[in-house]
Amino acid sequence: MDYFPLFLDLRAQPCLIVGGGEVALRKAGLLQAAGAQLTLVAPGLVEPLAARVATGEYAHHARTWRRGDEAGMRLVIAATDDAQTNAAVYAACEAAGILVNAVDDPDHCRFIVPAIIDRSPLVLAIGTGGNVPVLARLLRSRLEAWLPHGYGALARLAGSWRERVKARLGDPLQRRRFWEGTLEGPIAERALAGDLAGAEHALESTLMAYDGEAATQGAVYLVGAGPGNPDLLTFRALRLMQRADVVLYDNLVSAPILELVRRDAQRIYVGKKASNHALPQQDINRLLVQLARQGKTVLRLKGGDPFIFGRGGEEIEELAAAGIPFEVVPGITSAAGASCYAGIPLTHRDHAQSVTFVTGHRRADQIELDWPRLTSTTETVVIYMGVAQVPHICEQLIAHGRAPATPAAVVEKATLPQQRTLIGTLATLPGQIAAAGIKPPALIIIGSVVTLAERLDWRKDRAT
Repeated sequence: MDYFPLFLDLRAQPCLIVGGGEVALRKAGLLQAAGAQLTLVAPGLVEPLAARVATGEYAHHARTWRRGDEAGMRLVIAATDDAQTNAAVYAACEAAGILVNAVDDPDHCRFIVPAIIDRSPLVLAIGTGGNVPVLARLLRSRLEAWLPHGYGALARLAGSWRERVKARLGDPLQRRRFWEGTLEGPIAERALAGDLAGAEHALESTLMAYDGEAATQGAVYLVGAGPGNPDLLTFRALRLMQRADVVLYDNLVSAPILELVRRDAQRIYVGKKASNHALPQQDINRLLVQLARQGKTVLRLKGGDPFIFGRGGEEIEELAAAGIPFEVVPGITSAAGASCYAGIPLTHRDHAQSVTFVTGHRRADQIELDWPRLTSTTETVVIYMGVAQVPHICEQLIAHGRAPATPAAVVEKATLPQQRTLIGTLATLPGQIAAAGIKPPALIIIGSVVTLAERLDWRKDRAT
């Protein structure tokens, strides 16, 4: 990250603004709202600033800035229309170790002022590293519309009960589970609707009746992470990713998706690559049971969908046998993601009336596919985990009756900015894959629907 986000306590702290125009007025309002003791240095002030100086809210030195004005300040903002003055203020503050911001000049900023959504004590800050402030403001406007003002009251209510909850529930995990249920349930809804007295009464009743031991019973959630693009996650997946105590993730879970997992959750890589398993499947099954029995909320995060070549069935069989509560959250399977992002419909009335998903993964050095079943010209075949075996796959399909000229495609890193799509035939695709250095994750799509990609690839003329 370009800037480390933090919140400063500026109550009764001396802060300086160099400048007296409209920009200085906006910054002064923010610092005053945070409780700062504000001093202005400027030859003249716009009327609202002058009025606040007259009432004693701000101090004012009616002159240009001088080196030394920054002395003793916690924070300084240079808001003049003189680039040289702003640069000089920056240099002086840097020398003195004082946080400094030159408005609209990222090269002379030790901090930046984000776009702020104020639902005090709940405050959201949005920054773009000083590069595109307009984008931050646009996002703020969208979040303002989504975030009810009642969240401030909810935050104050929860804060007022924090110590009582801590005294009642000594275990940190029990407290977290209590607050998760409280802040997502009917108590929160009452507070957001303005019924603070009702919300507080319900909070007290819930706390007194709360069974912390039962609430911390472990559970496992098998969650489909989709084909890689974080925008394609389900809402349910996102919520569970923020609640998990421990996350077991595989090789197909993209880094941007993993970033959305709760920061303090334990992360265990159990990925599988060809002939290289970080943890054997049976060990993964046992680990899920073991972690749940420790009272943890376990997230088993899988690329694509857990029930399509994700071994989700094997894992929940073990959980069911052990009596562990579990839930399965579907994800967009890789075939759907790859076909949609490559402009290749898997079915089409003029091309394919059915689609078959198969895996090219070897078991005991053999690809166990029903080759005659895959030769219909009115069917699309999607092959998962088949890049390494593509020469053999294409050879067998041709040998069992599919024409060498049958259209075929490979889609690498589907739905991600790095996606690559190669179009060929059963005869040419193995050589194209080798020449382009295509690597997993990648899917192979075979059938006449592939010919539609040239016209239907909606991504080719725009950035993703």
